[in-house]
Amino acid sequence: MKRFEIFFGIIKIPVDFLMTVLAFLTAYNLRLLTDSSGYIKEIDFSVLPTQKEYLIFSLYSAIALIVIFALGKMYSLLITNKFAQEAKKPTALALIWIMATITYFYFTRTFPFSRLAMAYSWLLTMLFIITGRGLITMLQQTLLKSGYGKRTLLFIGDNKISKEISQQLALNPSYKILDIIGKEKIKDLEKIIKRRKVDEIIQTQSRLSETQGRDVLELCDIYHIKYRFVPDLVEVRRSNIEVQTIGVIPIIALKPTPLDGWGRVYKRLLDFTGALLALIILSPILLITAIAIKMDSKGPIIFSKLDDGSSVKRVGKHGKLFKFYKFRSMQPKTDNLRYTKLAAKNTRTEGPLVKIKDDPRVTRVGKFIRKFSIDELPQLWNVITGESSLVGPRAHLPEEVAKYQKHHRFVFTIQPGITGLAQISGRSDLTFEDEVKLDRFYIENWSILLDLKILFKTIFVVIKGHKE
Repeated sequence: MKRFEIFFGIIKIPVDFLMTVLAFLTAYNLRLLTDSSGYIKEIDFSVLPTQKEYLIFSLYSAIALIVIFALGKMYSLLITNKFAQEAKKPTALALIWIMATITYFYFTRTFPFSRLAMAYSWLLTMLFIITGRGLITMLQQTLLKSGYGKRTLLFIGDNKISKEISQQLALNPSYKILDIIGKEKIKDLEKIIKRRKVDEIIQTQSRLSETQGRDVLELCDIYHIKYRFVPDLVEVRRSNIEVQTIGVIPIIALKPTPLDGWGRVYKRLLDFTGALLALIILSPILLITAIAIKMDSKGPIIFSKLDDGSSVKRVGKHGKLFKFYKFRSMQPKTDNLRYTKLAAKNTRTEGPLVKIKDDPRVTRVGKFIRKFSIDELPQLWNVITGESSLVGPRAHLPEEVAKYQKHHRFVFTIQPGITGLAQISGRSDLTFEDEVKLDRFYIENWSILLDLKILFKTIFVVIKGHKE
């Protein structure tokens, strides 16, 4: 899912909240203005709340409205809603919210200081929210029409169904239809993906060979493309599915990971708060480690530069490089020896990774901080900046990734992590293929609960220590 879609899904929450609070405060002041008109019953000032008290009430009311809207699926991250849809459904859900407010007054046996003020509040809330969402929709549509945030779409299946769906989606500014190809062009699919920068594929052609079907799914995994198909034409082979309807035709979308849409938002919140708290709590350990490294050997405290002076980088989500930070645990300017003088001591010959047995480059402090994974702690900064995650596949070096087989690249579906299933499952004893299998399981079965379990188990693994 594009950041564009996520942004416009999330932004509705603070806008709805602010519009509700603004509506309540406007209603409060409007009621005071109309008090002396002669046509409206005078306010009983003995029960008149202060503006601050009414503001606090409006905050609680706004939270209640957000919860009702969330349960009513008003914060979908899809970007296909038109203004009519943004106005109709909030109005219906706001009526439920009004009934909930009345129920609250009934059970607490309290009464609003002015029934007219509450009516103003409810009416203005609906009006303000519809206005706010209308402005968001206008901004969305403007950006989409200018070409920003569009999803590029490719159809596999030169038939009536593809043409009918493409005609429907052509009316939606969120999509740019690239092409409709037949099964005979599947052999050139990878070239088309690279040349046209495809975001999404919809397959309507059922008569594909087993090899062709596997190739399509593999390419979607490798290039992080959303894959959808007409359900009667293709056998469902994955558990992460999403059913949608375009016109009268049902379509199933295969999601490589639940870490899409709100899942991505929840994980980011966990990452940021967790990393920030960890940096604060572990700051004494970070300081002591920095001093120990400086006293033990010459060189920088943080390993951030390679032997040639270039920045240390790892491969992250979608294969993008990012700057990587660790406490230095080796003698300076010895990193490249793993590929030259020490290459014969590599104990991981079955895959692209390199692990040197009895590594002579490691310092005295380095051995200790490696044993308890203290050298990994600076990566918390990578988590805060959004380049990495607390939990995920391990980030590898560009020269290691260059030796990946095609199916290994599926791990780039999500951001790499400081810890993961491989790290708590006997990392030193696992083959590279076993690590990839564990990473794939994590990606396809992600949940907040799974992240918490891995983080909790990581604490015990770190305390126990591991052999280099």
